Amino acid sequence: MSNEFSVLISNVFDLVRNTGLFIKSELGRVSNAQIETKALNSLVSYVDKKAEEILVSGLSSLIPDSGFVTEEDTVDDLSKDYIWIIDPLDGTTNFLRQIPHFSVSVALQINGEIILGFVYNIMLDEMFSAGKGFGAFMNNQPINVSETNNFSEAIIATGFPYEVQNEQFLAKVIQKIMLDARGIRRFGSAALDLAYVAIGRFDAYYECCLNPWDVAAGILIVQEAGGIVTDYSGDNNYENGKEIIASTPKVLPKLLNIIRESREEN
Repeated sequence: MSNEFSVLISNVFDLVRNTGLFIKSELGRVSNAQIETKALNSLVSYVDKKAEEILVSGLSSLIPDSGFVTEEDTVDDLSKDYIWIIDPLDGTTNFLRQIPHFSVSVALQINGEIILGFVYNIMLDEMFSAGKGFGAFMNNQPINVSETNNFSEAIIATGFPYEVQNEQFLAKVIQKIMLDARGIRRFGSAALDLAYVAIGRFDAYYECCLNPWDVAAGILIVQEAGGIVTDYSGDNNYENGKEIIASTPKVLPKLLNIIRESREEN
């Protein structure tokens, strides 16, 4: 790893953490009048917007003339070779309800490939990070996915799309997982769900109807931690977030089979 790349990583680490500390400082201070509804079950406040401004300003200084894909649309530019993909506050509803599970997610894409990813667990001060080909880390300590061998011992995480269009399919998948796995969890931050797979707190995570900023950093972190990321068919069409499974190698086949069977039955 070059010294220049190491300095960039260190600077992004500090910027993401400082953005998280700003978010934490605003916990419990947002009034109902300061909350906007973007879409059904999708909320935003001045905290999301300010956090994004902090990130965009800081990252622009680190790589001038870089592009951005951001949740709150501070900047949206896909024409650059260097593109930052940002979710300034993943888990806004949790934050607004003071449920201590929300994160900052930042990824760097170069010429179409994600090469850096950071997910900051704000309330636990845990920085998950990865560099393409350099492994995955939590607070600079190497991490790996779990060694769970049997699906019956697995903890599976999921999320629900804002607009549920196929509730029978979703219900079937959940029912099958409940019958076959040790447990199922729905925590409300896709970026953290992926990070938790990378460190072995979850054995797998699946969800649909997400956006690139929800998953870009987490995908790289899972892969660099030894996990596998696929779409619901076991293929590679997952980067847009429309269908994504992140899993340990031994848990993945059963989860894919459950999703396939649920689709066929539906």
